[in-house]
Amino acid sequence: MTKSDLREIYLKKRSSQSASQVVENSQRIADRFFASIDLCQVGTIHCFISIARFNEVDTSPIFEKIWSDFPSVRTVAPRIRPGTGEMESVVLTGQTLYRESGWGIREPVAGEVIEPTEIDVVLVPLLCVDSTGHRVGYGKGFYDRFLGRCAADCIKVGLSYFPPVSRIADTADYDVRLDLCVTPREVNSFERQS
Repeated sequence: MTKSDLREIYLKKRSSQSASQVVENSQRIADRFFASIDLCQVGTIHCFISIARFNEVDTSPIFEKIWSDFPSVRTVAPRIRPGTGEMESVVLTGQTLYRESGWGIREPVAGEVIEPTEIDVVLVPLLCVDSTGHRVGYGKGFYDRFLGRCAADCIKVGLSYFPPVSRIADTADYDVRLDLCVTPREVNSFERQS
């Protein structure tokens, strides 16, 4: 299936989840993430801030556990740079203030901006992923452009309620593949591109 077909299907599937399913599945995803990634080896982790009205995986349990149990790990979150449309990573703490962007996404108001090459792990939002690690997002390309600026050894982790589909038919050369995708039931590992 094409990205556009999959986007339509998975937006519907995700929106049909109840609030309690979102909470339960998000916690399961967080638990599997912490069981799979050794944060003792991580200096900086970039994680998206969930859009609740889209039923995205709630990342607050991940942020909160890092802040309480891994204080040496620096957490950063995305903000779209005005005028350029490029995504930047801003240091996030429990005291960070937010504003809502034009797209209705909560973004940090202020904070130190970190270069993509300094990030060890990126947690990536998605609608679905295929068996090779290609993902379907919202179609704006923010994460593909951002991930293309990260270091080659940066670990790219998708968070999804759903298992991978077999294949996305219309991937492109500029699409950046994930290394892992964490779901409520398993962690899918994808072979790294050479």
